[in-house]
This record gives sequence, structure tokens and C-alpha cells, in this order.
Amino acid sequence: MQKIDYCDDGQFCSGHVACAGCAEALSMRVILNTVGENAVGVVSPSCVAIIVGGHPTSSARIPFQHGTLESAAASASGMKRALRAQGRDDTTVLCLAGDGGTYDIGLQALSSAAERNEDILYICFDNEGYQNTGGQRSSSTPMSAVTGSTPAGNTTQKKNLIEIMAAHRVPYIATASPSDLSDLAAKVTKAKTIRGTKVIIVIIPCLPGWGVADDAAVKTARLAVESGVFPLFEVENGVTYRLRTTEKPAPIAAYLDQQKRYRHLSDEDRQALQDDVDRNWQRLLWLAAGE
Repeated sequence: MQKIDYCDDGQFCSGHVACAGCAEALSMRVILNTVGENAVGVVSPSCVAIIVGGHPTSSARIPFQHGTLESAAASASGMKRALRAQGRDDTTVLCLAGDGGTYDIGLQALSSAAERNEDILYICFDNEGYQNTGGQRSSSTPMSAVTGSTPAGNTTQKKNLIEIMAAHRVPYIATASPSDLSDLAAKVTKAKTIRGTKVIIVIIPCLPGWGVADDAAVKTARLAVESGVFPLFEVENGVTYRLRTTEKPAPIAAYLDQQKRYRHLSDEDRQALQDDVDRNWQRLLWLAAGE
């Protein structure tokens, strides 16, 4: 059994309205407690905005501004500059968004903030679709996954946001998972010590959107990591890649079998997905080796 290495100081409250078994609420608990009291937040319309809730019944102890879907990074940038003008440069500005507000609608604002190297901590909860509006596809939706707008399976590849952000040469980018909360806490702690734009993408299996059992979100996230579908790694200054492990990933079959969105696949389709994961893993090994 893994020991969770972080201190819960009550920065995330009970009584929120996340789905029972939601791994996003679990991840938020660790993130908010790791960030601590000296912080302010910006949240874009998403599942996380519903979980955070509004004043005075917010589930978060730190204050949050609810912004528009496209402007979360811009709002966070302005908030940090205002705090700096007040002499509060040590206050963390935390931006929480989903993949729709990050990979798609909010990408322009995030790219602009990254180009200016704004001193914000941007966390994307990636559930690979617009899950709280009917489960439609986003550019984070993987190839062949069934969604509300791709009932026969998605026909495009998932956008590689990590390498897009790495091309901006921001100081810190990381992936994280609710299946390894100590790793998530460590990456948030590390990001707090770095000046400039920090981006952490957290994989969040969506129970209804992915067709996952209510008690299987963390297990599914763990299988995503172990199979190499969602490897854990860091990128510093856009060029230095560091993998959590270099061990060969497990086959993706167990990961696919956890979800209804892949049940239509033929053996050939499943093999094509396996081949794609294998290629991406080899590319990551190559980048981590600095070749």
C-alpha cells in the first residue's frame, strides 16, 4: 500500500458536488493542501468549477475567481501582476481548468501567458472531453474513443499539449495522476519554488464519460500510467525530459477493458492503439536521453 506523503490542512472541504468516486476531487484535495493558504485561484467553467463552487459555500479555503472558458490563463496573469503591485509576490496564483479550457478554447490565453512566462501555476484536469456538457470530444480525446459527438469513435489523434508547451520554453511542465498522490504533491511543491509559467496536466478518468465503474477511477488512472498511455514525466525549460520510470510499460489491454468507450474496437484497432503508445514511449525515452 502506498503512503500518501502530504499534509491535509483542511484547504478542501467536504460537501462538494463531484460525482461519487470522482478522482478530480481527490486530486484537488492534494493540490489545494499542497499549495497552502497563501494562494488565490482562477477557475474556468468545467467540472472543477462545479466542485469548487461559489462564495460563501466554496469547497476551497482559498479565494477563487470564476472566469470565462477562454480566459483562465489571462485572468491568472492579471491577478499575479496585481498581487505583485501590492507587494505580495510570494502569493501563488493557481489556475484550474479542464482540457476543453486548456487544449481547445483556452489555448490562446495559455500560449500567450507562456510566451510572456507569467508567474502562474496552471493545472489542467484532463478527462479527455467536454464531460459536464454531455461528454463531447475535445482535442484531448484519444483516437477511437467513443464520445457524445463521436459515437463511432474519435477519428483524430490526441493533441500533444506537453510538446506544444515545451516549445514555449516555460520553466516547468509535468504530468501527474491521482493514482500517485505523493508524486502529484511533489510536483506541485516543486512548481511553487519556480518563477515563471508552470503547467501540470493531471489525468482524470471520467466515470460516466469513459464508462468507468464508480469505484475504479484511481485504478483506471493507474493503468493509464502503467501502460504508457499517460506516462508520468517532467519537462524543464522545454528541453530536459525526466521520466518517473524507464521500465517498459505494460500492455494497454487492461486499461482499455476498464472503459466502455473502447468496447467497440476490433483486435486490429486495439493493436493500432498499442503500436501508437509504443511509438510515443520510444519517443519519450529518446527525449529523456537527450539525444
